[in-house]
Amino acid sequence: MRNDERPEPETFLDLVAQPLKGRLKIYIGAAAGVGKTWRMLEEAHELRAKGADVVLGFIETHGRAETAEKIGDLELIPRRKIEYRGVILEEMDVDAILARKPEIAIVDELPHTNAPGSRHEKRYQDVEELIAAGINVITAMNIQHVESLNPLIKRMTAVEVRETVPDSFIARADQIVNVDVTVEALRERLREGKIYPASQVEQALKNFFKPANLASLRELALREIARGLSRQREEREAVKREGGRRPPVTERVMVGLSSNPAEAGTLLRKASRIAGQLNAEWYAVHVETPAESIKKISTANFVTLLDNINLAADLGAETVWLKGNDVVSAMLDFAREKGITKIIVGRTHQPFWKRWIRGDIPLRLIAQARDFDVEITSDEADRE
Repeated sequence: MRNDERPEPETFLDLVAQPLKGRLKIYIGAAAGVGKTWRMLEEAHELRAKGADVVLGFIETHGRAETAEKIGDLELIPRRKIEYRGVILEEMDVDAILARKPEIAIVDELPHTNAPGSRHEKRYQDVEELIAAGINVITAMNIQHVESLNPLIKRMTAVEVRETVPDSFIARADQIVNVDVTVEALRERLREGKIYPASQVEQALKNFFKPANLASLRELALREIARGLSRQREEREAVKREGGRRPPVTERVMVGLSSNPAEAGTLLRKASRIAGQLNAEWYAVHVETPAESIKKISTANFVTLLDNINLAADLGAETVWLKGNDVVSAMLDFAREKGITKIIVGRTHQPFWKRWIRGDIPLRLIAQARDFDVEITSDEADRE
């Protein structure tokens, strides 16, 4: 994002002035080393100079001298020490921040997984608690940690990102700011040892930090943030047109969630992306039939089904568990009841003999759902 497009600190202060829950601002970059932590520290100094009560809840310098120096005289909340298997680990001290109750807390490394024994598993959950307590939070993450982009990132970079942040959390942000540098400038920072230790530089340049990877991630970050800002602007304009009331939702998406775990995660992430593009409510619907009751499916498939239901909720879906004798009939009855405008299903992975006996669900949906748009997704990762 160019400097002239960067929101001024006063913009966030205007949001802070609004009561109730704390406000959330997220800095997003294409990769490590673009300057997210530096920008947060810079903003912290500016906000404090304007009279705001700011603390550093957690800052990760990654051993970079320039970043450590940028902290200066900002108030830093000491980290909480946790012993795990004979090793002392340091985490953000949520209780200390809550007790201090600043106006604004700076929290780095949003996708981080907390050490065992912490109150929450993930740092974004720590941030949720701070916001619920009325503390405004400025935080940062890289684009590859967005949950719904997980399959696309893996296809683009051949790297599986294990720490992700739910889309539903990111959607709550009051401000999202892109921290952008050119591909060559980022690779030059890497060569100068400003991102990783010298021993890791060559490996990084040949793998994740390849020019093609960085160019794709940079484009993805710019596009995602532009889309998010456009959606926020449209929502504000719609609320204004409605005299301060939120306008009724006109698009509703439903995705079918089977007990067969094959490709379910990819299907849910695609549905989340589609719902986001349509600015739609969406539902993840599982239909339990007598033939595939929880007593008959395997334990492994049942556990995976529950994991996928949790994933759907993280992605922002309303999860629904129906019971019926026929999957297609139950889904269509629900779709009509909720005013669904688009139905999304994955390709069936059932053996031929089951499809012959019970019918191919996607094909039956297309035949019977004449008053709905039905989309059958491919098995490949999202190609956006």
